[in-house]
Amino acid sequence: MSSPALQTTPTADGEDALTALVALVREDLDACNRQILERMQSPVALIPQLAAHLIAAGGKRLRPLLTLAAARMCGYRGERHVRLAACVEFIHTATLLHDDVVDESDLRRGRASANAVFGNQASVLVGDFLFARSFELMVEDGSLEVLRILCSASATIAEGEVLQLVIQNDTSSTEAQYLDVIEGKTAALFAAATRVGAVVADRPVSEAEALDSYGRNLGVAFQLVDDALDYSAEQGKLGKTVGDDFREGKITLPVLLAFNRGDEAEKTFWRRVLEERQQEEADLPHALELMQKHRAFDDTIARARDYGDRAIAALACFPDNAEKRALIDVVEFCIARAR
Repeated sequence: MSSPALQTTPTADGEDALTALVALVREDLDACNRQILERMQSPVALIPQLAAHLIAAGGKRLRPLLTLAAARMCGYRGERHVRLAACVEFIHTATLLHDDVVDESDLRRGRASANAVFGNQASVLVGDFLFARSFELMVEDGSLEVLRILCSASATIAEGEVLQLVIQNDTSSTEAQYLDVIEGKTAALFAAATRVGAVVADRPVSEAEALDSYGRNLGVAFQLVDDALDYSAEQGKLGKTVGDDFREGKITLPVLLAFNRGDEAEKTFWRRVLEERQQEEADLPHALELMQKHRAFDDTIARARDYGDRAIAALACFPDNAEKRALIDVVEFCIARAR
């Protein structure tokens, strides 16, 4: 199987979609970053040290960017969305810290993960601190609806992660269960990040639901591409070790497609490497061959394209403006990573 490069979708002026979105909301994003730096401070020195390590590793700030752009698209011209974008990023960062401990990951965005540098205990506790900071930001906003949306998303993320543990290493898992996992652990925060943009702008419920649909479908597409890239991308481009999902026995759509389309000998192979966790050096290359044979990678990306189309369609109720066009281009950016 080929190793697709991470690419972005060029805009008319030659910039990639994410760069264009950043430029569009630059002032808001700078204010959001200041909020993040301010709120991660603590007299307990290890907390800002560990948080700074993760932030220094980079990251696209995609989720807070969605909040900022959604609010602007809805005509909001205040400052509440900046604080809520920081809140969304804290929720996301907290989940990354916890996920790396659960997954025993050594890399995060191409650098040593926080748990590899500072240990599991510190990572879990600083993740808790960032969750607490996110709730402070929600309360300061003063909207019960915003609080409801973001608290619900936080609970759903945890449910998605627990469900992933439940089906991990189980080749009898269904595509429906897999979709429940990614809708929980990834799509819920995308949906919340965009929905609050309509809430702060005091837009009708129909528009809040449209942005919820946009974010949710974008989140599913994003995770589908991520799961496909684990079996196809180069380590430097993926930001983690290629084949991590395979070694951990995670049940993702590329695995499910290859397993369900395989013959009995192939299914026996998948059960050995994923359920029994008896893996040899040649097993990952063989898994890639089976995925190529059964078009598991291509069909996963096609499924991501379908969800991306649904995300774009959800924006139909909004008038054309620069933010709407940028949100559409972000869908293309997320899917184009697999090219």
